Amino acid sequence: MGGEWGRGRKFHKSQHWGFCKNVRMLVSEDKPGIGGELLLGQKINPKHSVFPKGMGTDSPSWVAFDKQVLSFDAYLEDEVPDKIQENYRIRCYKIYFYLEDDTIQVNEPALKNSGLPQGIFIRRHRISLPPPDEGQFYTVPHFNINIDIVFHGRTFKIYDCDTFTKNFLKKIRVRLNPPGQCPEDPYLKTRREKLDCMEPLHPYESFDTLKQFLECDRKVLRFFCLWDDSGSVFGDHRELILHYFLSDDTIEIKRVLPHNSGRDATSSFLQRRKLPKYGPPGVYQPGQITDRTVLSGDGGLSENRVYGCLLDKYKLGKVDQEFYKESDLSIGTTINVWGRKVLLCDCDEFMKTYCKTKYGIENFTSISCKAPPPPNIERKFPRYTGFGSEEDSLCSCIGLVPTPHQRNFKKFMENDSANSNLYGSYKNFLQTFEHLECKKCWYTGGMLLKRIRVKKPGQEVFKSKLSEYIKAEELYVGAKVNVNGYLFLLVSADVYTLNYMERNSDKFPMSNIELALQKIKQEESKSRELKQVFTAADCMHTKMVDYNTFREIMMKVITIARHYRVPEDPRPDTNVLTAQAHEQLKKNTCENFERLIATCVYQDREKEKLLPSKDIKRLCRSSRLPLNDDLLGSLLSRFEDSEKQINYESFFCALNWRVNPMPELEAVWCIKEVKWLGMPSPIPVKRIYYLNLLKDVFGLEDE
Repeated sequence: MGGEWGRGRKFHKSQHWGFCKNVRMLVSEDKPGIGGELLLGQKINPKHSVFPKGMGTDSPSWVAFDKQVLSFDAYLEDEVPDKIQENYRIRCYKIYFYLEDDTIQVNEPALKNSGLPQGIFIRRHRISLPPPDEGQFYTVPHFNINIDIVFHGRTFKIYDCDTFTKNFLKKIRVRLNPPGQCPEDPYLKTRREKLDCMEPLHPYESFDTLKQFLECDRKVLRFFCLWDDSGSVFGDHRELILHYFLSDDTIEIKRVLPHNSGRDATSSFLQRRKLPKYGPPGVYQPGQITDRTVLSGDGGLSENRVYGCLLDKYKLGKVDQEFYKESDLSIGTTINVWGRKVLLCDCDEFMKTYCKTKYGIENFTSISCKAPPPPNIERKFPRYTGFGSEEDSLCSCIGLVPTPHQRNFKKFMENDSANSNLYGSYKNFLQTFEHLECKKCWYTGGMLLKRIRVKKPGQEVFKSKLSEYIKAEELYVGAKVNVNGYLFLLVSADVYTLNYMERNSDKFPMSNIELALQKIKQEESKSRELKQVFTAADCMHTKMVDYNTFREIMMKVITIARHYRVPEDPRPDTNVLTAQAHEQLKKNTCENFERLIATCVYQDREKEKLLPSKDIKRLCRSSRLPLNDDLLGSLLSRFEDSEKQINYESFFCALNWRVNPMPELEAVWCIKEVKWLGMPSPIPVKRIYYLNLLKDVFGLEDE
């Protein structure tokens, strides 16, 4: 029992007596008894603020009252010794009580020209109560309105507080006293009366531009402008950009320089400044343009004259200058920029939003600020002198330094190796750009005209414009071409030329099948007669006619005939191939066909007399059959079936030139026409489907 009793209790005794100014006296009556227990009838105030239970949360005060401050208005009567003008001063303070830790801070608002160190009067800390309770600190219940409170020996009179403080004190059940008023400082009152009666010797008139700067800084209105300077020498239309700075009502104008304009690279047209409406205003004397007008008040020649200055409130000698404001700028307005008329054509989106918000303007119809295109001045060149080519003479007149004529390289690369061969007739003999040799006449073949551009007839030789030459688009079968005085009739063309003209029918309208058929459709009344003529020419009822018959019946024959031609088999006939093979075998005396058939029979395991085409080709190569690869491949393709199988007996029997001889090949001669006197006739097609033509053009069916 003794151990537990001594271990769990405290037996400390509080010190009630002490020394105060070297005098023994009772220090405090609020100290507890032995072991910290309160004496009979003793009450000790808490060290921190205590709030009623059931109010707020259970969080600690430094969390629940974080950033919550009670603000009180107070004043202090400060004595002023050794001064006749005043005995005391009223100094106003702000008392801040921080609820999170019961700390207090006192601030004194700064007054102009007070001469006192103002600002933080008491730094933030816990302030103890005045003696004899200096062991305790101020808490929330110690504060109220219209009470005196002592901080470190100075007595502050609290006369009011803010709304948050009033509400907070009411919630913790503190009865607030009615608010009071702060008395006026007699010295400040006397000083204010003197300042109101005082007239300054040096007058000052304030111009407040800081507010406009703070509200409108970095706000710029942008306009797109046009300056018409075409009335001056070498003048033109110039595009400008106007910037209006709302912070100080200044204007800046920039130039918009097009590419290769030839002007200086500086973009500034007008530096940033205020722009007068009626400029240029002229030259003013120094000091004539000022914000204030000051008059000299020397009092004349009297002995009691007073030296000083007076402000001219009527501003009689002031020079008035009217500058452009934001309200003067709008789309379609012409402004005066130091004597230059500048038209405002358009603005940016910020300007439109600004005008809608401030002035309620909704119409922002823009004006084209692009300069009108310059007039097209016809350039005249001197006449051709006859020396050199016309292009070289023209290039020497274009620039100061003569340059050679540049060919159309793109056209050269696109149409390189695209040559057309057109055959023409002149009088009673055949000619092209090369003579074609004719055995029945005494003309020998050769070069008639080398490759050169041919001028059109009837042009002046010495002229200022370039000559016109015969173009490819002007050539077609049936056209008459005047080449250096010789009149040629184009009667036919090779296959490449016809194909090229049909592929580019937009450039060669005479080779356009749609235009040709449309021209035939215009003669629909002769459709029945035309069908009877074709039917009479088709004796075998094959629905086809040859080219010569078709040409005699129809016009525009080549384009239509090539469109409705009968497709030809490009492969040669089997008899022709066999005859060529016999000719080669005879020359080499090749007769071992029985041995080849026996070899095939040995390889034919199924005894069907069929072998693959590749096996027979390999057998012919191993037997050194004197046939080239193209001829042998063509023969094998004619004898093979759908499964690439060949009857070897029929194949080698056909090659046996002794058993199955073939007639010798005859020389193939070109078809000639009597009118062309021995020239090879380049007939484009052999046979034409005339019935398809009648069906597409007139809708006639076969009866």
